[in-house]
Amino acid sequence: MPLPCSIPGIGRETAAQLLLFAKGFAQVQNYRQLIAKACLCPREYSSGSSVRGKTRITRMGGGFIRSKLFMCSFAAKQSNAACKALFERLVAKGKNGKVALVAVCNKLLKQACAIVQSGIPYQAEFSSKLAPTP
Repeated sequence: MPLPCSIPGIGRETAAQLLLFAKGFAQVQNYRQLIAKACLCPREYSSGSSVRGKTRITRMGGGFIRSKLFMCSFAAKQSNAACKALFERLVAKGKNGKVALVAVCNKLLKQACAIVQSGIPYQAEFSSKLAPTP
């Protein structure tokens, strides 16, 4: 069973597709590259000082994995504590539900990247040794 399957909200099929999409995470140095490759990063259409429309995701490539992650975000906002907290915080700030779900997709990609690169399955109460303790 692939390591991303240990993340609540990501199933076997999506985990396998994610590993194929990222080529085993061998060529990815950080999660930002993976988010850009899946085209889940925001893009602002601007010229000089004028901004045209709202900021949206790029949608240039990676549509298949983007749709898989979007469907997983529905399950993750229910079962994954970090994703649930992120979704509720963004909705409480007044963000649209779809915008919050795209943020959950980004969170899932960050978690998958960290898990595969570390080789340790998902742990809900994990705290980094680099993070300062209160």
